[in-house]
Amino acid sequence: MAKFKKKNDKGVPAISTASLPDVIFMLLFFFMISTVMRDTSLKVDQKIPEASEVQKLERKNLVSYIYIGKPKREFAAQFGTEDALQLNDSFESVEKIKDFVYAEKESRRPEERDALTFSIKGDMESKMGIVNDVKQELRKANALKINYSARQPGKKK
Repeated sequence: MAKFKKKNDKGVPAISTASLPDVIFMLLFFFMISTVMRDTSLKVDQKIPEASEVQKLERKNLVSYIYIGKPKREFAAQFGTEDALQLNDSFESVEKIKDFVYAEKESRRPEERDALTFSIKGDMESKMGIVNDVKQELRKANALKINYSARQPGKKK
């Protein structure tokens, strides 16, 4: 009769890495789907002013931004060096704000239209005249929820 010996000298078995690529791809797809890319590329120089009282907005998805500042170097030849107005990804005149407001409201669901806030992101050195013109045009378009973007004291940006 033959003797059978148990082999106990193998130790701990190796960890299987067969499912590792599946886990990696699941994480990759999760981050690709959940990441929000920037909607607009900034074409004006901005130094956001400092404010003494700052409040965060509750729902940032209901905010449309209006950028005011001097055009960046690559756009200075085409648009000059004076303060310019950027709506979405293009430079526009103040008169186009009404169309911008109506387009933004139309792109939202009906129940969100009244909650839409227009945030003015003006450069610290921008003239107040263009900011007042923007406010007047927003008022004419019945966009009465206006926000001024500012940074908290002590934070650099």
